Amino acid sequence: MELKRISRRLVIIGTLIIWAIKFIIRPLGLFDDPVRFFLNIAPNLFGAFLIPFGAYWFFSGRNFFIARVFRIQSAYDLRLVCLMGLGMLIINEYLQLIPIFGRTFDVYDIIFSMVGLLTSYFAFSRVQQRYSVQPPHAEDQLL
Repeated sequence: MELKRISRRLVIIGTLIIWAIKFIIRPLGLFDDPVRFFLNIAPNLFGAFLIPFGAYWFFSGRNFFIARVFRIQSAYDLRLVCLMGLGMLIINEYLQLIPIFGRTFDVYDIIFSMVGLLTSYFAFSRVQQRYSVQPPHAEDQLL
């Protein structure tokens, strides 16, 4: 339960940071190029970082079809969720090439989404190892 609480808090705080960057800080236009570049890629970087934590928060302990696909119980499940998330991020970015959406394609969004997702893979696996419930050893049960 601790990992679910950590995931929930991280996703909520991360979402608030992304919204602050997208809807408050960037529209003000107060920063020059190095900071402006970071503010442009930050939502993708942070959003990709939140994918496994969001999947764990939303889908752990549930049994409907999508929850069974995105449930993270092992390292294999974590890799699968991260790869599917990467696929969705790349598809989303390439859909921005279609002019009716009114958005712009940026290769840096894909690159920093990959960086965020890779960082998240290692961070989540470390947190998962730390907070996962370890089954007792057989010799401990005999005592």
